[in-house]
Amino acid sequence: MNLRRSEIDLTQGSVWKQIARFAWPLLIGNIFQQMYNTVDSIVLGQYVNKEALAAVGSVGSSINAIIGFFIGIATGAGVVIAQYCGAKDDRKLSDAVQTTMVVALAACVICTFLGNLSVPLFLKIMKMEKTPEVYKMADRYLRIYFWGVSGMLLYNVGAGILRAVGDSLRPLIFLIITTVINTVLDILFVTKYNWEIEGVAYATVIAQFISAFMVLYVLTSSHMAYRVDWLRLRVDRSILAAIFKIGLPSAVQSFITSFSNVFVQGYINVFGADCMAGWTAYGKIDQFALLPISSISLASTTFTGQNLGAGKRERAKEGLKVTMRMAAIVCVGLCIPMILFRRSLISIFNTEEDVLYYGSIFLMMMSPFYIMCAINNIYAGVLRGAGCSLPPMIIMLSSFVAFRQIYLYVFSHLTHSFYVVALAYPMGWILCSTLLLIYYYRGGWEKKSTILTQMKKEA
Repeated sequence: MNLRRSEIDLTQGSVWKQIARFAWPLLIGNIFQQMYNTVDSIVLGQYVNKEALAAVGSVGSSINAIIGFFIGIATGAGVVIAQYCGAKDDRKLSDAVQTTMVVALAACVICTFLGNLSVPLFLKIMKMEKTPEVYKMADRYLRIYFWGVSGMLLYNVGAGILRAVGDSLRPLIFLIITTVINTVLDILFVTKYNWEIEGVAYATVIAQFISAFMVLYVLTSSHMAYRVDWLRLRVDRSILAAIFKIGLPSAVQSFITSFSNVFVQGYINVFGADCMAGWTAYGKIDQFALLPISSISLASTTFTGQNLGAGKRERAKEGLKVTMRMAAIVCVGLCIPMILFRRSLISIFNTEEDVLYYGSIFLMMMSPFYIMCAINNIYAGVLRGAGCSLPPMIIMLSSFVAFRQIYLYVFSHLTHSFYVVALAYPMGWILCSTLLLIYYYRGGWEKKSTILTQMKKEA
């Protein structure tokens, strides 16, 4: 397969230059993707009230619990596509793309209806009844979002296909365009038409459908092996099995972790709307701060997948060292200004003194632990790229769900303190990083064939 200029062959050239070249559009793209909900939060916090800010911030884990499962499956598809791309197997690459799109269409139907059916359950778990004014807004936002969730799913799957073959630029362009659209619609719907939380929900859904249309247009009109051919969509059973073998652990991990975070949100909500709004503001800043790490991690997954598909194991290992050095520099560069300017950062979302107080404390407590996030994201990404996704799932579930829930249950009964609740996150990061490092350097994962190699043996 001859790659065009928009795609990057990660099996050739300088390791750090190729990773950086691939990762920077991911980073900028992730920033613009994160702008969707962030703009929602800013507009609601500044033009409506802190209750609206708390409502849209509280539902993030609920949304991720549903859609995160299918994004995890898409991650498995991306690894399979990346390995076929690295192996220059056009026929199998095309089959993998058609299979992935069938899965994506099924996910759209399931997420739409399952999401809407789950809204009352999520709100109950988060103890939203303790703040009735927030409850009503969160209910309305969630229902609109889930009815329009197909746009977000189709964009992410389509963008994942392009990234797997080394094209991270065009998904970035589409995100920039639709983020501008979302921002304009947010301000228009809230300030001119006074639609409040419904306005930001509709703005997000419209923008996401536009992004889905653009990425699907590129895939449909392409003449490359990764072209989506709507007339020959079908499921290749062996490829589907490979996708689920890699993606299912990530999907289960994402679902259970996000569902667990719904319970964590419940521990925050008992401290009232001010704490909820402060937590929301911190969370939006935190998500932006972690985007460089997430982008480097995604690059490491594709880099590992392509190089193992090409039989370049040592180059894949070198990629891990490079990405960790990049992430360490990023963590140090982010932590200091976040601590120094914490109140100014929180004030972007809301200027009430109690909201500033809670948000500033959360920001100061959490940012020094970002290096732990870098370790667990990158090592898990490398292992997934190698087709070894089950151990990272087990480790992350043990750290982010089992340990975190036990910690919160025990300490919430010993003391009524939001400090204790917040510390549940860094404690889980530390445990996860430790276990992943132990697993990786014991070397057991190297004894397993990559998914591509295994499928060739079975063919």
